[in-house]
Amino acid sequence: MRIPLFSTPGKATALTLALLCAGAAFPVAQAQTGAVPVASAATLAPQFKAPKIDWSRELRVISGVSVAPGGDLVFIGSDARIHRTDAEGNERWNYAAGDLGRAYPVLTPQGGVIAASYDDSVYALDPAGKLLWKVRLDGDIFATPALRPDGSVIVATAGGTVHALSTEGKTLWTVKAGAPVFSSPAIARDGTIYLGTQGSQLLALTPEGKLKWSFRAGSLVFSSPAIDAAGNVYFGSSDRKLYSLDPAGALRWTRQTGLFVNASPIVTSTGLVVVGSYDGRVYAVGSDGKDAWTYAAGAPITAPAAELSDGTVVVPDLSGTLHAIGTAGQPLWQLGTGKKMDLGVSVSDAGTLYFVTEGGRLNALKGQRPLAVGPWTTFHALPSAVGRAPSPQELAAATQARQRAAGAVLTALTPLAPVATAPAAAPTPTVPTPAVPTPTAPTAQVPAGKPAPAQSTPPQPTLPQPVPVLTPQQQAIVAAGVARASNGQIYLPLSASAGALGLAVSSVTPRTANLLVDGTLLPVTVKVFNNVPFVPLAALAALPNTTARLDLTPAPAVTLTRAEQDITFPIRVVQLVPLRGQPEFPGVLRK
Repeated sequence: MRIPLFSTPGKATALTLALLCAGAAFPVAQAQTGAVPVASAATLAPQFKAPKIDWSRELRVISGVSVAPGGDLVFIGSDARIHRTDAEGNERWNYAAGDLGRAYPVLTPQGGVIAASYDDSVYALDPAGKLLWKVRLDGDIFATPALRPDGSVIVATAGGTVHALSTEGKTLWTVKAGAPVFSSPAIARDGTIYLGTQGSQLLALTPEGKLKWSFRAGSLVFSSPAIDAAGNVYFGSSDRKLYSLDPAGALRWTRQTGLFVNASPIVTSTGLVVVGSYDGRVYAVGSDGKDAWTYAAGAPITAPAAELSDGTVVVPDLSGTLHAIGTAGQPLWQLGTGKKMDLGVSVSDAGTLYFVTEGGRLNALKGQRPLAVGPWTTFHALPSAVGRAPSPQELAAATQARQRAAGAVLTALTPLAPVATAPAAAPTPTVPTPAVPTPTAPTAQVPAGKPAPAQSTPPQPTLPQPVPVLTPQQQAIVAAGVARASNGQIYLPLSASAGALGLAVSSVTPRTANLLVDGTLLPVTVKVFNNVPFVPLAALAALPNTTARLDLTPAPAVTLTRAEQDITFPIRVVQLVPLRGQPEFPGVLRK
């Protein structure tokens, strides 16, 4: 009998009832609160407008989507075929499997594909889609196979058996799990294999297939384990808990949620364990078991999250909303599709984010960020879904690849558009600067209750007198490292030639300033860093009769043209320093 993990038409009734019964077997638990804030998508306005979908194709995707290092996409369709497309969804080839499949295809370093199907079989294809071997096992395969460093494959079945297959498809060993397995195996750096069972256990197997230890949870384990840099293991259970075990199988801590946790957790680049629950919340828990933040999505979550390189966490829910969550748990943006999403997002190194909506439509958001580099920042550890904790060498290679890809952001400086706010909105809070003890400034605004000067009239005499934009010493600072990034915007320093554009800075405090344009006060955020005023590129480009041009050769630079005058800001990418937070890739501009 086939009991698919997700809602495949005509195949989900039995599992849905099982999940509901499992959830009903335990009293509703209140989430830990304490002083940890709960950000709600329903009550807190998102910080930015949702990005627009760049393209959407009815490709009838039914499995998770795996992404090759070169950007190709591999998935199983509702036509029971294994498909490989380019990054735009244009098909390269397809291969007929014996049935549908929900497991993510696994991509090998050589470009091959390992895919599993409901026909009880595992398929190995070469990069061109030619069958290398096929092995029929003892039951349907819902769990994504895991690829070991030597190329052998670990596959678990609904028949309750774990199989190790060689690179030629030969059986190396088998182990009886004692119950059906829907949890995808996860392999630690030391070769230990972890997986959950429908017998409410998490099993740890040696590389040779011997039982190392087992841990009993309170209910079924659909969740696929995640492994952090220290080798600790995290998984969810239908008993409404997130579990943390050490490599020896000892319980470290649990985190109670409101409903069952069948989603698979991830471990962010900063060590937070992030997982969604059927209670409609996303939980971020530190390695020590203490809550970092909780985000209320408002709809059940069964899909794994993914962390982007700036720390943003992206997770879909069953109502059809894609949530982007900030590093403090705040809503950044929400993209509503109206169609259920129970598969996690996939992210290419080039920063394209892919997600699948009910019915198998594949959607792409370009111009995002690549994945964060870490041991388990997406489902099954890497975009290629290998299910193995990356080695230091693999992490270093991923960092280099994503640095190169992130450099492409320079070709399209289009910061996220903020959500419109009322004119009387409160000033932006002070933001600390990591490299300098003095924090940066809030938005320079006219105090509440006092009318702002009209754009057509000069500033009031009581305003501080304009100060020189840059001294020669400050110009030397600018020459050493020009552009800075803060809160999703690119900031440029005003050089002495800014006066030719009719721009000047009016000093307010050592850390804040106002921008004067042709003698008129402009309500623009000016940040003062090392006594150098920085103004948002978007604000400067939006000035009347002003244009902005980005040049990449002979060296990266932004040129503003206003009143038939030019001012050029060189961009020293290698020495870029952010005004806020740490850059995801030092030396690469934040978008």
